[in-house]
Amino acid sequence: MNQRLVSRFLGGFALIALFSASSCGPKAFTKGEYDDPERVELLDDKFNEADMQQMAQTVVDAMLVCPEVKDAKKPPVVIVEQVQNRTEEHIDMTSLTDKIRTALIKSRKVKFVNKTERETLDGEYRYNEGGNVAKEKQKVRGKQTGADYIMSGAMATNIQQVGNDKFIYYKLTMNFTNLETSEIDCVEEKEVRKKFRKRSVGL
Repeated sequence: MNQRLVSRFLGGFALIALFSASSCGPKAFTKGEYDDPERVELLDDKFNEADMQQMAQTVVDAMLVCPEVKDAKKPPVVIVEQVQNRTEEHIDMTSLTDKIRTALIKSRKVKFVNKTERETLDGEYRYNEGGNVAKEKQKVRGKQTGADYIMSGAMATNIQQVGNDKFIYYKLTMNFTNLETSEIDCVEEKEVRKKFRKRSVGL
């Protein structure tokens, strides 16, 4: 085999290798479009946006008709604890908690105090007290609103597999605990059950 044939062979081999590497490597998503966030589409057997929306809406509706909230003379003030994840699955509990809180705030029937910003508030009070802000515009301590309720909850799951069928059950439980009496005045549960079938090889 002469030098020219060797060069052609090696060049062809290099092109094939390059093509194979590019075709087997990760493909970039280059074309997209907006999708309807309300559409239910089970792409896999994981907790999804539709599950979160169903659970959040059920909890919000129930809390708003709870007598201690509905019949209150003024909107109860609530402090939030993040929903606990008691499943073996990674679920964005921060988003679920925020979704419930946001809907309740928008209803104007419940108010929330911002627990996560307490350190920032304390820093601002110290800044005001340090003479950095005009006296008539200073924000002073002792005027914060105390919470009436603690909103807390947890999500649990149960998974069963029978033959080619897989059943996934989620249960979200949410409570409004009276801060003064420690009694649970409002509670709601939302259950979601889904069935999946193992795909046959080659289909």
